Amino acid sequence: MREYEIMFILKPDLDEETATEVKNRLQKIIADFKGEFVNEVNGWGKKRLAYSIEDYTEGVYYVWNFKGMPETVEELDRVIKISDKFLRHLIVRQDEK
Repeated sequence: MREYEIMFILKPDLDEETATEVKNRLQKIIADFKGEFVNEVNGWGKKRLAYSIEDYTEGVYYVWNFKGMPETVEELDRVIKISDKFLRHLIVRQDEK
């Protein structure tokens, strides 16, 4: 398994229940592909964007570190791309130390 970092920005006008459902879905995908979280799953909260995206000037930021397979990353990327609840996302493989 490889270590990855995922950063995603949710739309700020989502209610708490919807945001929780989205996060749970991503966590379930990681678990279904036999992945595991490296550290505690938490977010950075609502932050101002450097530039507006889809007329939003703020977003809710999350950064997670996890271990998984390349298939995990492909599925996360696919699910995020088809969802309208995300403003941006990035999944990066961590270098071996």
